[in-house]
Amino acid sequence: MRLSIAFTPIIAALVLAGCVTSPTHDSKVASSLATAKEGRIEDAIKQVEAQTTGSSKNDLLLNLEKGELMRIGNRYEDSLAAFAVADVKVKEWEETAKSNPAKLMGQVGALIMGDNSRDYEGQDYEKVMLTTRMAMNRLNLGDLDTARVDIKRTHEREAVIAEFRAKETADAEKEAKEKGVTTSSKELNGYPVETLNDPEVLKLKNGYQNALSHYLAGFVYEALNEPGLAAPGYRKANELRPDLPVLEDGLKGLDQRTSFRRKKGVTDVLFVIEAGHSPARLSQKVAFPIPTTRGLVTVSFAFPAIYPDKDAPVINTIKVGDQVLQTALVTDFNVMARKALKDELPGIQLRAATRAIAKALVQDQVNKNFGMLAGLAANVAVAATESPADDRMWRSLPERVFVARAFIPPGDYDVNFGSYSSEIKRITVDGRYMVVPVRMYSNKTYLGSTAKFGTVAVAQTEPAPAATAAKPATKKVVPPKKKADAAATTPATPAKQ
Repeated sequence: MRLSIAFTPIIAALVLAGCVTSPTHDSKVASSLATAKEGRIEDAIKQVEAQTTGSSKNDLLLNLEKGELMRIGNRYEDSLAAFAVADVKVKEWEETAKSNPAKLMGQVGALIMGDNSRDYEGQDYEKVMLTTRMAMNRLNLGDLDTARVDIKRTHEREAVIAEFRAKETADAEKEAKEKGVTTSSKELNGYPVETLNDPEVLKLKNGYQNALSHYLAGFVYEALNEPGLAAPGYRKANELRPDLPVLEDGLKGLDQRTSFRRKKGVTDVLFVIEAGHSPARLSQKVAFPIPTTRGLVTVSFAFPAIYPDKDAPVINTIKVGDQVLQTALVTDFNVMARKALKDELPGIQLRAATRAIAKALVQDQVNKNFGMLAGLAANVAVAATESPADDRMWRSLPERVFVARAFIPPGDYDVNFGSYSSEIKRITVDGRYMVVPVRMYSNKTYLGSTAKFGTVAVAQTEPAPAATAAKPATKKVVPPKKKADAAATTPATPAKQ
């Protein structure tokens, strides 16, 4: 018997989809990330440069990876060029999010082909980190004014994301209700839900704002002598990562640092210490039971999962010369990535459920109308279409970011970064403000180009004690009985002519 014309295109599409297998993003960047960890950053850059050619020249994610590796290699101008390519893509997303959000919510091809077929728009925290990274590159190039522009763009980007995600959530809930599809993670049989309900994940306010971006904003505005704008940056950093003394001191000490009471003869040094790489998305099989006219049909799909890193880098203190500085963990991208996935999961589940229903209908109708042999072919076709979960993420970002800050007298210092790295780096402290970027791996530490702004205010020496005024000569009083003798011994004053 011949297959029904109505089902032939569906099965053909499923089979064709299964025949097209693309390498995952993680497999593309695994080599360059490993090479960077080994200390061969230029080799790592060459590897990712070879991937950003031809049709991939303007690829959003590959340019993010290239820009980050170039930043680690202190190639800030080249890094900005790569980030600029990625930024064009994100700007396009922003404009569409503001003018036609429904277009972004569509991408119906994912219903049949899977989430890997969707255009990659970047995780929300990646969009925010892109402009933050551009600002940090400007700082390393000594360009405070343009860094200020990128900081402002970061705030504007966060606002666009917040508005769009609110609309998207409402739209997804409406569509799920209309289709009768529930999006409770409890129904994902075999999915590690606990990774998304971790207390650290639940503490985050959202999946795009991070304390590093806002603390850096405060520092840039302060260096530009704009304390009125610096205060909100420090305040937001404290809201995102509360109860950290290093962040609290940024806000509490602002008035003194920007007034005549500021310490003289010292440099305000900010250490930005980044460790490891951001996590990978792993593929997790999840079974969907779909009711049909011939009973339940189970369809399996691959869902992305991110597991907590039990060996996440910890840097509690650093030592600069003889001075020990406390650090603060301001951003954990493992946690942020899981928060982003938690927010994204209902949409992933909705699309997967829709695909599951379509595939289950194919199986059911073929089994019903064409018998076991055709049904077996349909089952093979359905199974062939199931590709690994979408694993696209900006992997070369650090896993964790720490900051430390202190007033340090100008001079040369050895810096020890604690037990995570045995390497000791040498820095020269100078300027009114200074930023020291550091990227650390377990067996390699990269020290970035230090950024210095302004000049060290000259320390006022204690005024010398005022000289004691000489006492006026005391007129000698001659006793009356000795006046005659005194007069006899005193030379006569010459008379005036």
